[in-house]
Amino acid sequence: MKKKLMASFCMLTLILGLTGCKDAKTTKSEIILNEVAHSVFYAPMYVALEEGYFEQEGLEVTLVTGFGADKTMTAVLSKEADIGFMGPETTVYTYQGGMEDYAVNFAQLTQRAGNFVVGRVSEENFTFENLKGKTVLAGRAGGMPQMVFEYVLKQHGINPKTDLAMDQSIDFGATAAAFSGGQGEYTVEFEPHATALEEKGDGYVLASLGEESGYVPYTAFCARKSYLEENPEKIESFLKGLKKGMDYIESHTPAEIATVIHPQFSEMEEATLTKIIDRYQKQDSWKQDLVFTSEAFELLQSILLDAGVITEKAPYEKLVDTSFTTNIK
Repeated sequence: MKKKLMASFCMLTLILGLTGCKDAKTTKSEIILNEVAHSVFYAPMYVALEEGYFEQEGLEVTLVTGFGADKTMTAVLSKEADIGFMGPETTVYTYQGGMEDYAVNFAQLTQRAGNFVVGRVSEENFTFENLKGKTVLAGRAGGMPQMVFEYVLKQHGINPKTDLAMDQSIDFGATAAAFSGGQGEYTVEFEPHATALEEKGDGYVLASLGEESGYVPYTAFCARKSYLEENPEKIESFLKGLKKGMDYIESHTPAEIATVIHPQFSEMEEATLTKIIDRYQKQDSWKQDLVFTSEAFELLQSILLDAGVITEKAPYEKLVDTSFTTNIK
């Protein structure tokens, strides 16, 4: 009798143990990710979401759109979001503002500007000289779209303060609608807005700021310093899932990528989505690794200094943590 009871007890223990192991494996860690905007420019991240790559790493990622770097950073600092995805210039502003638990960049996704100059008429031989004396909807002051635009203008010998009128009064994401409504002679737009203006007949893509500016650390992932210290496993799992999305982008066609991320942009035709992805892929928009280098950070701060939004540089070792990305393959 004792042997039977002992056998039954052992079997029950085994079953409970296996059940417990199963529950442990299926329990996912939650991450709230706040993105600055919802754009095809961030395709690798959407591939990771749609293909379940984060789930494979034991994460449940909730994506929230902040509609502006200031709002995204506020969500991170107030602990409404665990990870922020935006232009890394915002972390410089926060650090220099004296925040104790400031945001630290731990991975870079895009390596070129993702916006385009859009005009009202087709200009086959467009040059940046054409912008002289014109009004351009350039985005908010101090944001990467506006600062990279200024950087490109200066590369072409154009003074952004005196040679043209930059309208910076319109909120990020609303410039395309304002342009359609008649404001400005040119506008600087991300996708899908640039292509949408073309398809509506309201504008024509004339130049890529990504091609003109060269490699720039345009968008990066950041988190509060304390969050990185307390959640290294979560961050590592997040980056492993993200890297799978980046690898998918590298090895698949624009049409295949468009099919995968179409649920993120269900209002768009897949053909339009394919066109946009092809445009970004051809200009080498996405990094092949996730490492935010000191050289990239140096260039970023040179642009900030040149734009007059900072007066001194912030230390790379304080605002960039590469310990999570160096071993992600």
